Amino acid sequence: MIQCPRGTRDFLPDELEKRRSYENVLRGVAHRFGFREIETPIFEDAELFILRSGPGVMKELYNFKDKGDRDIALRPEMTAPVIRAFVNGMGSYPKPIKVFYFGQCFRYERPQAGRYREFFQFGAEIIGSATPETDAEAIAMAASMIKSLGLRNYKIRIGHIGVLRQRIADIGVPKERTAEVLQKLDKKLYDEARPILRDIGVKDEDAEALFDLTETVGGVEVLDKVPGEAGAYLKELVDILGVMGVRDLEIDLGVVRGLDYYTGMVFEAEAPVLGAEKQICGGGSYTLSELFGGEKVFSTGFAIGFDRILLAMEKEGIVYEEKGIDAYVIPVSEDVRKDAAGIVSRLRAEGRSADIDIMGRKMAKALKYADSIRARYAVIVGRKELENGCVTLRDMKTGDQKEVPVDNIFQDA
Repeated sequence: MIQCPRGTRDFLPDELEKRRSYENVLRGVAHRFGFREIETPIFEDAELFILRSGPGVMKELYNFKDKGDRDIALRPEMTAPVIRAFVNGMGSYPKPIKVFYFGQCFRYERPQAGRYREFFQFGAEIIGSATPETDAEAIAMAASMIKSLGLRNYKIRIGHIGVLRQRIADIGVPKERTAEVLQKLDKKLYDEARPILRDIGVKDEDAEALFDLTETVGGVEVLDKVPGEAGAYLKELVDILGVMGVRDLEIDLGVVRGLDYYTGMVFEAEAPVLGAEKQICGGGSYTLSELFGGEKVFSTGFAIGFDRILLAMEKEGIVYEEKGIDAYVIPVSEDVRKDAAGIVSRLRAEGRSADIDIMGRKMAKALKYADSIRARYAVIVGRKELENGCVTLRDMKTGDQKEVPVDNIFQDA
């Protein structure tokens, strides 16, 4: 038996119904915030991701040569494709440009709980400005999405990558090695960062002070410890978020987001119920378009790990209420099957979701099947009732049934 490839999944109808419902919750929030949906190809020129993350990213990609000998990669994330699309075709749009997206991404990594080689990402970008209002809009929408899905226990942590970049530069780390150091700080791998910093020539006391800075964590009161313009910026951001109703925040200068193109505010949302791998959302402000041949434009964006947040919801005991159809039409005998087909067609034309028995089941089995597909009503079509211009409408929840006019089946339902 051929199985689906390792790190991928089949979504059978019940599971896919749940996922589509939650996708639509996120889409609804995005529309309420004034965002419009964008879609980009699942595969791109591999160079797009090399420019974004460096040549080391190739070991994480599903990449291949196409028949034109071009280097192609399945997208590992969607920010770079969206900014590439902005450079290609949205440069003349009035700013800010607010777009959101949902789609499959691919990374060649070891599958584990909540992490797959094919995974799904919901995200958004605000292109065109670098202001506290822009950052607040992104964080507020991310928080609203998490809340709208029903997740109860989550935390949003906000930092400022500029503070760490400046401190790293001040202690003598050359620009070409900044990303290497930030990646270690991102994962709190101080023991691995120490030899790197010593090799660069950074004094041990400066290295320890840098590590201490990444441990600056707490409520809004710790903003007094954040130096210079970054501290003032974060205070303004937190004030705006408070007005928008986003108040349960943690300031954490250890939020790194270890990517070169982040320039200012960075944030993450985490669900403690997931344990060590608890991040469900991440983002920040950045510039990226100039790497792809466009003008330098400031943007703020974030992505929600859809699989991760669904796992967190499951662990919190959030149960999805499966939806059924409005009506299941059951012909009682062979001589009314065509009449039943006409009835189900009319119900569908009226906008009702309706199905019909096409297996020739006896009444008891047909009703059992109607229950299994969660039909709200069974429409039982019999010859005697039809001669009187009626059918029998059965409430599948209560078992009550009554005769109703065939031309207005749901008049009192």
